Amino acid sequence: MILLQSHSRFLLQTLLNRVQNLEKAVELDYHWVEFNDVRYHMLVSMKNPNIVLLSVSLPTPPPEVVFMSGLPFGAVEAIKAAYGVAVQILDPPRDGFNLTLKLNLAKLPPNEEHRYALLVKIASVREVVLGAPLRVVLKHLVSRTIVPAADQVLALVHRPKESFFLVSQPDKVTVVFPMRFKDSIDTAFATSFLQEFVEARHTAGLNNAPPCLWSPTPPLELKEAPAETLSANAGFVSFVIFPRHVEGKKLDRTVWNLSTFHAYVSYHVKCSEGFMHTRMRRRVESLIQALDRAKPGGEEKKKSPSSRSFKRLSLKEARANSIS
Repeated sequence: MILLQSHSRFLLQTLLNRVQNLEKAVELDYHWVEFNDVRYHMLVSMKNPNIVLLSVSLPTPPPEVVFMSGLPFGAVEAIKAAYGVAVQILDPPRDGFNLTLKLNLAKLPPNEEHRYALLVKIASVREVVLGAPLRVVLKHLVSRTIVPAADQVLALVHRPKESFFLVSQPDKVTVVFPMRFKDSIDTAFATSFLQEFVEARHTAGLNNAPPCLWSPTPPLELKEAPAETLSANAGFVSFVIFPRHVEGKKLDRTVWNLSTFHAYVSYHVKCSEGFMHTRMRRRVESLIQALDRAKPGGEEKKKSPSSRSFKRLSLKEARANSIS
């Protein structure tokens, strides 16, 4: 299994290049999309080469998810706590974006190790912003309390117009993912993968991992959730998070793994499809070769250089054939 990195590799590499070449005044204007749902825009001007404007567009939230001023609750506090004086939140953000950060490269820590750690954190802005509500809930779990004034079933956005749910109790938090896929083949692969994923939890080496369940129907924890949010063609996956899973440095890893669980499953589904297609092509090729050998005179044809099923033509020969 491959776990996704929390930081944007492109964003981190671009920031590192800019920091290493501050004496060079350059103009940057980059647009890119990651996870098929988060859009970025980085802007550096010749006039202020030490200032980086980073804008982020988040997935469109479904009706059951409430954004405060265009951001998930707790996101502003999470940004200030993670970045300190080096980053300023611009209000309002640039048109078409939920968030615009003003990064002053001159205020980065002088220590190389600390500077790199902060740049990695800035490149992990998706985790900081989208994971903020989940982080708030799990921090309360460490102290065995519940977020004040929070709904019993809290919906958090993780894909465009799709959400997953948190059910908080003082001693545990249940995280439920409705798994939806547009393609019927993806749905079949994902259903099989998730059932095996749950079975793997019972192996001896994973005794300390969060309990995991899969069900084709909504679990009882979602009885208070809106009915229109409970359609899932690949079933529902539930994780039960206890305080031991979020103590100390485990919190960051737990927040990221839960925030990107659907992307994690989608990645492995596509890998499985690619592997199956490769095996099918190899099988077809071997069958064709076996049939060729079984034909009368197959051995002689095999020795002949003109007996290939497909002949690679030169550009000159291809043009000659097309003219004729």
